[in-house]
Amino acid sequence: MSSTPHRVAILVYDGVKLLDVVGPAEVFGEANVLGADYRITLLSTTGADITSSVGMRIAVNGSAATQTAPDTLLVPGGAIYPRTPVTRDLAEATSSLAARAGRVASVCSGAFVLGATGLLDGRRATTHWKIAGELADRHPKARVEPDAIYVRDGTLYTSAGVTAGIALALALVEEDHGPDVSREVARSLVVYLQRAGGQSQFSAPLQGSPPRSPALRRVVDLVTADPAGDYSLAALAGRLNVSTRHLTRLFREELDTTPARYVESIRFDIAKSFLDQGHTATRAAAMAGFPSYESLRRVFTRELSISPAAYQRRFATARREQAG
Repeated sequence: MSSTPHRVAILVYDGVKLLDVVGPAEVFGEANVLGADYRITLLSTTGADITSSVGMRIAVNGSAATQTAPDTLLVPGGAIYPRTPVTRDLAEATSSLAARAGRVASVCSGAFVLGATGLLDGRRATTHWKIAGELADRHPKARVEPDAIYVRDGTLYTSAGVTAGIALALALVEEDHGPDVSREVARSLVVYLQRAGGQSQFSAPLQGSPPRSPALRRVVDLVTADPAGDYSLAALAGRLNVSTRHLTRLFREELDTTPARYVESIRFDIAKSFLDQGHTATRAAAMAGFPSYESLRRVFTRELSISPAAYQRRFATARREQAG
C-alpha cells in the first residue's frame, strides 16, 4: 500500500450535520489502521470553530483560504439546506478549495453547496431523496439521480443522506487502496460495503400529494380497504360510475399513469407495510392483493432493485409470522 499521505479537507459550517462529518472521517481513520495514510483536516470559511446541527461545537484546524491543495475535498450536509440559501462565503470557500482539489465530494444536502458554485452544472449528482426534487429545480443544468446512494461523475462525487456518506467514503477508499481494504473497513465498522437497491427503499409510501379528483381519491380508499378486490379498468369505472375512457383520461392527465399501474403502486406500498410488520413475503403479497409472491418480487425489483426478502431483512421491525 502506498505510504504517500492523502489529504482530506472537510469543509464544515454552522448547522452542519454531525454524522455527515464523522461518518466518512471514521471510514478514513479505519483505513489508516490498515495501512492507509489519510490526513484529515477540518476547515471553516474563517478558521473559527462551528456549531453542528445538534448543538455540539466542532473545533477546526484552519480556514479554507490557508489550506494547501487537498487530494479530497468533502462538503457535508446540514439541516439548514435547502431551506436557506447557501451563503456567499461558503460558496466561495468551496469553489476555491474545489479548484485546488484532486476530487470533490458531498454528503446529503452538501450537494446544494456544490450547486451554488456551479460545480453540478452538466454533471450527474444525487442527494437525499426528500430534497432531490428541490436540487433538480434549483440547479436545472445538473442531472439529478434521486434513487442513487452515491454518484460519481469524473472527479465529482455526491451521495444521499447521512449514512450514504459512509458508503461514499468506502468507495473512495476502494478507489485509492482496492476492494480488500474497503471490505475490511466495512467489516470493522459493521456496515454494508455495497447496499442492494437505491434510496427508494428508505422512502415513505405514497409520497405524492393526494389526487385532486374525487374519483381518483376514491380509488385509493377502495384499494386500501380491500387490496385483493377486483380493480380492473371496467370494475373501477363501474364502482366509480364513470366511463372507462373518462377514468383512463383522469389517470393520464392528473397522475401520468394508468389505472392498473396506480392500483399496483398502492398494493406495493401496502405490501411494504406488511413486511415492516413482520409478515412473510408470501403472506404480504397475498394480503396486499398480488396474485403471487413472484408478482410482488417483480414489482420490488423494478421499483427498488431489491427483493422483498432483502427489504424485510433490512427494515422489518416485528417478528415474522408463519404463512398459513
